[in-house]
Amino acid sequence: MTEHKEKILGVCNEICKGTLMETLDISFIDVGENFLIAKMPVTPKVYQPDGVLHGGATVALAESVGSAASYIFLDGNKFYVRGIEIAANHVKSISDGFVYAKAAIIHKGRTTQLWEIKITNESDELISNCKLTTIALPKK
Repeated sequence: MTEHKEKILGVCNEICKGTLMETLDISFIDVGENFLIAKMPVTPKVYQPDGVLHGGATVALAESVGSAASYIFLDGNKFYVRGIEIAANHVKSISDGFVYAKAAIIHKGRTTQLWEIKITNESDELISNCKLTTIALPKK
């Protein structure tokens, strides 16, 4: 891994301390020119009552990785990034292992950004497909 990648992933993981991302054990594991990947363990603390991954935890993972991607691909020192809309289609359940969220840019506007976030299991099977719209608000 290049030093630049390590620095970006280090920043992403550091800013998650003491937040929902830390509570859900989300960690950022890879970054490229137009994507960011995070993973989350599937354990009882993210289950719905019948013992499978809760859709809300999946959406929290998707919004976390999409918002972090906006932060790093825009200038996070100049903008606050906020999610303004998220949609998720859950297509497969999972009860153990890890899920991986890959955020890829669809539209990178100055004000709004559109991300596709695919959530997959360790066998690269699609668990959920999410779409996130973020807004970049200038810091004053």
